Amino acid sequence: MKRLILLLFLAGFYSCEEVVDVDLEQSEPRLVIEASLLWDKEAGNAQQQVIKLTTTAPYFDTEIPPATGAEVSVSTPDGKDFIFEEISPGIYRSEDMPVFKDGNYELSIFYNDQLYTSTESYYSVSNLEEVLQENDGGFSGDDTEFRLFYTDPAGIENFYLFRFFHDDLALQIYSDEFTDGNKSFAFFSDDDLEPGDEVGFEIQGISEGFYEYLFILRSQAGTAGGPFQTQPTIVRGNIVNQTQPDNFPFGYFRLSETDFITYEVQ
Repeated sequence: MKRLILLLFLAGFYSCEEVVDVDLEQSEPRLVIEASLLWDKEAGNAQQQVIKLTTTAPYFDTEIPPATGAEVSVSTPDGKDFIFEEISPGIYRSEDMPVFKDGNYELSIFYNDQLYTSTESYYSVSNLEEVLQENDGGFSGDDTEFRLFYTDPAGIENFYLFRFFHDDLALQIYSDEFTDGNKSFAFFSDDDLEPGDEVGFEIQGISEGFYEYLFILRSQAGTAGGPFQTQPTIVRGNIVNQTQPDNFPFGYFRLSETDFITYEVQ
């Protein structure tokens, strides 16, 4: 009798399972623009420049559609235009664009009969000076911690993006509001490193606008919740749709100097 009750209970439990099709409202695709043009301090203006264009897709889609066939160019402060050729679907490249520390660069993208533009300046950056390592970090004492040192220029408002390269990419953003003119450091930790592993650290100079953009994105990454919760807000960058302003794109246009250090874990 007990076995029969158990079988009936299990049958009732499994009979409650059913596939639920969620009919999510879909909006028209928007253009997504990844336009981070970077110059290495050592390579100067020999570093190639790449702009990536994609479009938004429905939530459950696993592929990101490239935006192909666009006309992409950047004009420099001296009035010269550099054409970005499409080298693979959605990937546009130019080479040898010069550095101008003063003046504005202008981005122009013509896609699906709509013109997208943005204006931004070039931001230089301090040198990376040294990396200090500690092997007993974290709550468990097993994390490898790094302090990445640089000297902030005095009397100038500066904003920084730091990147840590290992198996995954980790990011940090800093403002010199409380460290102006001082030797400062960015902090990273990892619990999956062994002596002899090679990691990389990068510093980038960024604008206050891009700093605030990343700050909002980082804040929302931890608070947005699941797909059925209300998202906090739409994060808009500095690129404008001149043809149809309501159809604004996602993404940001920026120009940054970078410095890089390769480090062997001790």
